[in-house]
Amino acid sequence: MTDVSLGMPQLPAPDYPADVRARLEADAKEVIARYPDSRSALLPLLHLVQSEEGYVTRTGVRFCAEQLGLTTAEVTAVSTFYSMYRRKPSGDYQVGVCTNTLCAVMGGDAIFEELKEHLGVGNNETTEDGKVTLEHIECNAACDFAPVVMVNWEFFDNQTPESAKQLVDDLQAGRPVEPTRGAPLCTYKDTARILAGFPDERPGAVEATGGAGPASLIGLRLAKGESPQPRVVAPRGEASRDRAPQDEAPQPGAEHLSSHDAPQETSASDPANPAGPAAEEGE
Repeated sequence: MTDVSLGMPQLPAPDYPADVRARLEADAKEVIARYPDSRSALLPLLHLVQSEEGYVTRTGVRFCAEQLGLTTAEVTAVSTFYSMYRRKPSGDYQVGVCTNTLCAVMGGDAIFEELKEHLGVGNNETTEDGKVTLEHIECNAACDFAPVVMVNWEFFDNQTPESAKQLVDDLQAGRPVEPTRGAPLCTYKDTARILAGFPDERPGAVEATGGAGPASLIGLRLAKGESPQPRVVAPRGEASRDRAPQDEAPQPGAEHLSSHDAPQETSASDPANPAGPAAEEGE
């Protein structure tokens, strides 16, 4: 016979200590004032409470609900919908490996598997020292630089299993780590506060750029009436000297290929199998 216990109902979430609550209330008031409807402030408020403890606790949910006149159920529904809100304690550095289609086939899957073994953790798990939380993530619009690893949402482009392992080793050892592009790295709690809408106080962060690569920008160039480059991205392994200069006009008849594309047979290149006119269904 198996014992069955219904257990006791969960007690209300505890409140923050008085000094912490006073500080968060002042910040919350500033956030709420940005919106004509206070309910719209829920997303940045969730980032605010996440910056306090590293994840959205029951206390954080209670705080958001009280500030906005919502129920804890309403706040919980939102906080559990978005993956950027953590539901359990996590590391100082969220290391996300893109495993969406392009990054995966370019090596993202291999990087993720090697990092799991190297760190001794699974997906969405944290190392024993509390430094690194590993997770697979969806596309971060950096396909030009696949495979991509992100640390606290900063880009580390063109990674390999070896470079990714060196990256997490440096994070755990406290050695300086610089993203490939964009702002300097900071802890996850600091990132959460920035996402809540407070000033980014990292030196050089505002001036830093993290622009897209040429393949992603080709549509913008065409929309502006600019001539496209003869080759969007040089194939992997091709020496940089073979790339067309950024401001060089394309030559007539030049190929327009992406490094991720391979020539495909079409009816125009395969006379033996020409494409006929499309027929209506039933004809």
